[in-house]
Amino acid sequence: MNIMDKLYYRISELKNPTVAGLDTRIEYLPQEFIDEIMPNGIKSLEDAAEAVYQYNVRLVDALYDIVPAVKVQVAYYEMYGAAGMVAFEKSMAYAKSKGMIVMADVKRNDIGATAACYANAYVGMTDTPFGKVKPFSSDIATINPYLGVDGIKPFVDACAENGTGVYALVKTSNKSSGQLQDLRYEDGRTLYEAVADLVEEWGEETRGETGYSVIGAVVGATYPEQGTALRARMPHTFFLVPGYGAQGATGKDIAGCFDANGNGAIVNASRSILTAWKKREGVAFDVAARDEALRMREDLCQSLAAMGKEIK
Repeated sequence: MNIMDKLYYRISELKNPTVAGLDTRIEYLPQEFIDEIMPNGIKSLEDAAEAVYQYNVRLVDALYDIVPAVKVQVAYYEMYGAAGMVAFEKSMAYAKSKGMIVMADVKRNDIGATAACYANAYVGMTDTPFGKVKPFSSDIATINPYLGVDGIKPFVDACAENGTGVYALVKTSNKSSGQLQDLRYEDGRTLYEAVADLVEEWGEETRGETGYSVIGAVVGATYPEQGTALRARMPHTFFLVPGYGAQGATGKDIAGCFDANGNGAIVNASRSILTAWKKREGVAFDVAARDEALRMREDLCQSLAAMGKEIK
């Protein structure tokens, strides 16, 4: 069983294809919460990072029994310096301790020995004089495939050795993605279609018992027609689907990214969960986050059912 099998079965168990994005920043925290945990106020990067971590703990406690996974975006932690990176790892480790599958959204991209170092950090092990050590608690990392197989193989090797996985950028959710990703080859394929074909090929030898390889694909919810076409084009590739909620996509837009069993994709929501409290006056932020996650699950399940794709 590979990591995408585990994700598949956990989604099926919870009937919830949602990953909660911990793109957490100080501006998202209610002032009452800050006053509670830091009565003297936030006066340093260390204070900011610790506040973010404590917020994440409360969110994980509210979500772990209904949401199968978290995705922790490293940029929101790097901006708090070394203390932020400590909070990044502590947040992932805490989510993992609660049984959640953990994705490190790092979008790493390099070749050769440098790619291997990135792979060791996020989906592998690091050799040390005192033995092999796993530096970060992530089960899956996001990667940028645009350096070709030289930048992919170190990650695939690390995944095969350590039971982990990666998501490669294929068709991203941002408005300007088409500037490059929609360019056409002489054979008529777009660039993102060519990358999709490569992702299927690169993962061929790592397919698990559900048929999905350890190399998934990032496919934006904001392009529903392309998502449906890519699902047919990539039958052995698990999708990570950003763009739901704050970026405007709904369950109806996303349904085409799922396979016939209503699985094979997981949908990210970050701000809509992180800041759900802002739309619920008088409701605790963790309660609001849980309610939003349940609402999102209902939206996704209803949209899948409408297409005859109930989660099995």
